[in-house]
Amino acid sequence: MKKYSILLYYCYTSIEDVEKFREEHHLLCLELNLLGRIIIAHEGLNGTVSGLVEDCKKYMEIVKSDPRFADIDFKVDYSDTQGFTKLHVRSKSEIVHSDLHHINPRERTGIHLDPEEFRKLKNDSDVVLLDVRSNYEHKLGKFKNAVTLDIENFRDFPDKINEIKQYKDKKIVTYCTGGIKCEKASAYLLEQGFENVYQLHGGIIKYGLEAGGEDFEGKCYVFDNRIAVDVNTVNPVVISNCFVCGTHSDRMVNCANPECNNHVPICEKCGWEMEGACSAECKTHPELRPYDGTGYYQKQTNGYNPYKGLQRAKVSK
Repeated sequence: MKKYSILLYYCYTSIEDVEKFREEHHLLCLELNLLGRIIIAHEGLNGTVSGLVEDCKKYMEIVKSDPRFADIDFKVDYSDTQGFTKLHVRSKSEIVHSDLHHINPRERTGIHLDPEEFRKLKNDSDVVLLDVRSNYEHKLGKFKNAVTLDIENFRDFPDKINEIKQYKDKKIVTYCTGGIKCEKASAYLLEQGFENVYQLHGGIIKYGLEAGGEDFEGKCYVFDNRIAVDVNTVNPVVISNCFVCGTHSDRMVNCANPECNNHVPICEKCGWEMEGACSAECKTHPELRPYDGTGYYQKQTNGYNPYKGLQRAKVSK
């Protein structure tokens, strides 16, 4: 039994007093010794946190006891180590940056497919699987025969609508890491006149946990210290290539040059030869970070205070 849980979750719901809720939620995480990143907006809650298994269990129980989050779907994975080293609970205008502020997934979104429904439907001849994640994510891993988009950030998704229009007569099934991007992506497709729009509920992570990850090729990029995780226990393959030498590799590495910090696959041999750098130029950078074989570089925690940002600044009278 592994010591830590890593939770991935979101919930589109109405939060009236965002700052008040943010403070309360920050305090809750501190009391339960949780670390991670949480975003709170008027439209809902989005987070990924880690902590001891029992502490995470308490957190899920408390969150779900709030009627606003009664239907929240926690994806739970386990690890021998903490998934994060800091806690950040922030308020923003959206729980995932899309610039689609007018879309409310609680009013209209694509039909949710649970992992088993998705597994049965994904290979039908009239189905198109649409990856709505960024380039560095789908280059590491994606579903077999999926359509991918050349985007650096999810907010670029609407700009690609003309590339997708050729599939208007198909069943479009969107997917992403945990499901949150699909809520607005599928809603936007419906708004643009697509009629048969579905989404993989819970995303790649839930599909791997509950349905074995069949036909997901490569690894899934995640936003915690693990960087990438295995999803497919049925028919796994490696689809990514070493950024340096071109051989098959799914070792995701952050370039050791802090000014580059490129997220790319680098094989173990090249990792050591390049000292964790993605290019000869980066290898000679004066601030090159020491490479330990993992390719992960934790940001400096000097002066980090988990209570920072807990309370709103009080306006003086």
